[in-house]
Amino acid sequence: MSDQPALLIELLRAAYAAFNARDIDATLAFMTPDVVWPRAFKGGFVCGPEEVRAYWTEQWSEINGHVEPQTFYLEEGGRILVDVHQVVRDLAGAVLADEHVGHRFTFEHGLIQAMEVCPLPSSTPKD
Repeated sequence: MSDQPALLIELLRAAYAAFNARDIDATLAFMTPDVVWPRAFKGGFVCGPEEVRAYWTEQWSEINGHVEPQTFYLEEGGRILVDVHQVVRDLAGAVLADEHVGHRFTFEHGLIQAMEVCPLPSSTPKD
């Protein structure tokens, strides 16, 4: 896959859908072998598909998160910032968080090489 923005946005949409479906293998298929991923609920980062798999498996045993991409912002260096509507529930279904967060993606050879949680542009609606 090329690094054309439209194709990368479609890749991200597919990755979010696979994540929300809890299809770890499909989600990891969109990532490089040396992917760097934030441990958003624990702190720090994990590197590589097996560490990402272990983190998500642990995360999903404690919370149930659903992330829906809303807006995609093209940034310098080929990065894409995504405004994500995130709803996090405990395992009984109670809402722990319902907010918009920023996910900044870096790509390599048309695959996700890194993701970081970051602030959204100030002009982004917060509703």
